[in-house]
Amino acid sequence: MPYVALYRKFRPPTFEDVKGQDHIVTTLKNQIRSDRVGHAYLFCGTRGTGKTSVAKILARAVNCENPVDGNPCGECERCKAIAEGRCVDVVEIDAASNNGVDNIRTIIDEVSYSPTMGKKKVYIIDEVHMLSTGAFNALLKTLEEPPEYVLFILATTEVQKIPITILSRCQRYDFHRITIDTIEGRLKEVTESEGINAQEKALRYIARAADGSMRDSLSLLDQCVAFNYGEELTYDKVLGVLGAVDTAVFGQMFEALHDADAKKALNILADVVIQGRELSQFIADFVWYLRNLMLVSTSDNVEDVVDISTDNLKVLKEQADGCDIDTIMRFISVFSELEASLRFAAQKRILIEMALIRICRPQMEGASDEGLASRVRALETKARESDDIIRKIKNGQIAVASSANVAGAEFSKTVEAKKLDRPIPEDIKAVVDGFDRFLGGMKDSALKIAMRTDRPRLSLGADNTLQMVFSTGIQGSLVESQKSTLENELAETFGKDIKVEIRNLAKGEQFEQSYVDLEAIKSAIQFDVVTEDEVSHPADEQREDSTDQEAVVASQTDARSEADASKEDISAEMDMASESTYEDIAPDFVQDMSPEDDGSSFEEKDEPEEDV
Repeated sequence: MPYVALYRKFRPPTFEDVKGQDHIVTTLKNQIRSDRVGHAYLFCGTRGTGKTSVAKILARAVNCENPVDGNPCGECERCKAIAEGRCVDVVEIDAASNNGVDNIRTIIDEVSYSPTMGKKKVYIIDEVHMLSTGAFNALLKTLEEPPEYVLFILATTEVQKIPITILSRCQRYDFHRITIDTIEGRLKEVTESEGINAQEKALRYIARAADGSMRDSLSLLDQCVAFNYGEELTYDKVLGVLGAVDTAVFGQMFEALHDADAKKALNILADVVIQGRELSQFIADFVWYLRNLMLVSTSDNVEDVVDISTDNLKVLKEQADGCDIDTIMRFISVFSELEASLRFAAQKRILIEMALIRICRPQMEGASDEGLASRVRALETKARESDDIIRKIKNGQIAVASSANVAGAEFSKTVEAKKLDRPIPEDIKAVVDGFDRFLGGMKDSALKIAMRTDRPRLSLGADNTLQMVFSTGIQGSLVESQKSTLENELAETFGKDIKVEIRNLAKGEQFEQSYVDLEAIKSAIQFDVVTEDEVSHPADEQREDSTDQEAVVASQTDARSEADASKEDISAEMDMASESTYEDIAPDFVQDMSPEDDGSSFEEKDEPEEDV
């Protein structure tokens, strides 16, 4: 007797033998028992889930002379004829090779004849999604109202390609992917029936490699048994036949990548190549290993989700404890893209080696993406700080205000500022006070132009350094590249060694926590100018020297000039404050400072003069 493949030899003869599709089997059995069988069925699902097997069982059941609890008896002549393919009333059609209108027209002509042997004439159309549009349209009318003795069973792996007009005329049944446990149990039954000695670990790996397909699992078992005929089917032999790698190798590879040990990772890959393993399968299995590791790191109860042994689960938990979820997901992303690239690659090993080195050196793995992510994080931090400042301004905790009387002669500006928690060094003060003089006398023309183009904000940085904050990236980068020259010129001008820090707002760099804007402090010191014209003088205030009235008039004129100049300066300062508030200049500085605390605000008034 010729040899028959295991998946054909062990095709389920009854509904009870169908594994993993209880929701469909129960429904069909009830329909047969109650004589409520429909005229058209659509079986959907991935490969090897039992669509064709259930269709053949249903064809035998509806034609069986003595059905048993909805199942075909398997003993009557009709059941035997259908099982052996001798029954002309059951027609199997492959839509991939019979997808034209003429093929459907043949079916339409045949349905007008009654069945010769059984009760029903059954048409099983496999891969029905391969029919052409014209063929689907030709089938519509017959599928909607066939003769009472005709039964259509359509099967497909791509239900999304079926026209909605066909779907609405059929009872749809979705076949589930078969679980690893179910496949493993079926493989044990087959090996016991065939007298094959196989390790449980080997059968479980075959079940996992089948990817939810019972037919694939039986085909793989058939292949492994043939390779090791007459010997025990062990786990290592299965790995050798399938070109797979032991799980321990994946654990070693993950540890090497996590430790950024590129040399160790490349050595592991070299061993895999020497063993003759399939590299595409190696990467696919490694992605699966990383998937299990990701699930273990996010949940404690994952025994039903990850299909691994207890020992391997323990190892995964140990590795998950020492690694963050972001790293695991990064590995999955890289190797998933690599897996897709390997399908069309001529030099698979080179691509894998590049991926391993890139992971071990994150600066090579999308450096631009890392830079963008860093800048985004910096901007998000600044946005949160700005929200806090705006909230404080609304609550009155931070104020930048100005007031003027009706005549516009009295000006005042109050800034609540943070008290300085450390003194400002004298050398830093000297630089701030003489910065304009320093710019004018700079020897390096490139530095001079850069600092005049984008005048930096001067501040007290960490460790009593002079911090220069630039608003543009070009000028800040230029000064940063010549920082030593700048420090030398500062030392020559002010006679002291001054360390300089460069901050670049265009690159998302923030101020130090100890940041104190010296120029903001200087400009924040407010004074009110009240001229003689707007001040009412008491009658008893008179000068003893009343003879020198011309001098008094002259002093009044000078006072008015000074007041007007002060008004213009302060107006300019207030305009700057309205356009760019102190919170924008020094967000960490402007807090609880009041004139009563440290005298940062004062008034300067002209001495009132008596009208002549």
